[in-house]
Amino acid sequence: MILNASLVEQTIDQDRVERFVKEIVLARKRGPDDGPDAVPLAMVRKRHAAPDASASEPVARETRGAVLLIHGYGQNRYAWHLPSRSFSNYLAAEGFDVHNLDLRGHGRSRHLGARPPRDFSDYVREDVPIAVAEVQKLSGHERVFLVGHSLGGLIAYAAAPALAQGIAGVVSLGSPYHFTRGSRFLSALGTLMLAVDRKFSLGNAAIPLKDAGEVMRLLRVFVDSPLFPFPLRGHAPGSMEPPVLGQHMSLAMDRGSIAVIRNLFLRAAEARASGHSLGVLYGFASAFERLALPLLVIAGADDDLAPPEAVRPAFERSLSPDKTYRAFPSGHIDLVMGREAPFTVWPLVASWLGSRARRTQVTT
Repeated sequence: MILNASLVEQTIDQDRVERFVKEIVLARKRGPDDGPDAVPLAMVRKRHAAPDASASEPVARETRGAVLLIHGYGQNRYAWHLPSRSFSNYLAAEGFDVHNLDLRGHGRSRHLGARPPRDFSDYVREDVPIAVAEVQKLSGHERVFLVGHSLGGLIAYAAAPALAQGIAGVVSLGSPYHFTRGSRFLSALGTLMLAVDRKFSLGNAAIPLKDAGEVMRLLRVFVDSPLFPFPLRGHAPGSMEPPVLGQHMSLAMDRGSIAVIRNLFLRAAEARASGHSLGVLYGFASAFERLALPLLVIAGADDDLAPPEAVRPAFERSLSPDKTYRAFPSGHIDLVMGREAPFTVWPLVASWLGSRARRTQVTT
């Protein structure tokens, strides 16, 4: 359901400004069990405006494919769209029908009443199917590309098999298929968290990552310096201009779910202890690895939250006949929003989506 439609003029990057048709979309579960408790999910839809579009008639150009953007842990839709740099606007300008999702418990979905998840599987079994059905209805495209950053990529991996007939391909950016691999600090942090949780149940409280982001924004110079004592910055030092980093910390950082991060750490610990190779997705991994859908896996060589050792196994274990792996000299956040991303990562993703969109049109 479209709640609001308008014609906007917004930045893609630096001095590049374009006009877009922007729609606020509300998606709910459809079917006989769609009752008052159905999860309300909010999305921002963007399409490149037609040359004759006006405020009274916000008409969009035809699109060549539909994209669903899925943000990472503790973030929201602004992970893809900042006032001074917007990957979602870039994809819309490249001809895609872009839907930027707020997962339950995050951003506008939280404000509309969508409670935090009880488990990672809530995102997989409910949020993504609800969103994909709405994207198909609004866009007219039978198949939707799933593009996820960090946890959003893991959600896309897990959700795609059940929706395979409606998915055109999957793109992940900095998504740790083997969570904590390549980071001793993350492994130790997870061990500590699970030890505390065994003695004092942490429940499902929200982690105020927005507050942490504000602290990092204010201490940016210290965080980017060699004196910063923790090996988890979330971005490569100097990779983001101060205004862009400040906008990300103020807008994109949201709330994190204790239940979700506990379960991810627990599954990662079990994977290390048992030696099995399915990592945190072992409930969904086998179906994903057998999936024949096009797959693009992107890693940041300087990513301290999802090192290439954690990201690359998704590519290696996938049996898809059309799979691609690329690594860039980036950290976690700057893989999407860094100063180099518009010249490296963004064009790669747009080109990859465009070529697969053409194939989808030929085969449907």
